Amino acid sequence: MIDVQSIDAIAQRLANAVPPGLAQAREDLADNFRDVLTQGLRRLDLVTREEFDVQRQVLARTRERVEQCEQRIAELEARLADTGR
Repeated sequence: MIDVQSIDAIAQRLANAVPPGLAQAREDLADNFRDVLTQGLRRLDLVTREEFDVQRQVLARTRERVEQCEQRIAELEARLADTGR
C-alpha cells in the first residue's frame, strides 16, 4: 500500500491549496484529508510492490514452463506423425 509519508504529502498539498484566510483551518483540513485518503486507499484492493514483484516472477516462470511444455508437445506430435507414416 502507499506509504504514510506519501499520504501526508498529499494531505499537506491539499491543505496548502486552502485560501490564506482559512489558515487556522488548514491543520484540521490536513488531518481530515489524511484520514479520507487513508480510508479510501484501505478500501482499494491494493498489493505491496514486493507482492507484485513476487507474482510477476511467478508468472514469468509459469510462462516459461508453459512454453517448454508447448515445445515438448509439438516435438511429441511431430514424432508421432513420423511414426504413423
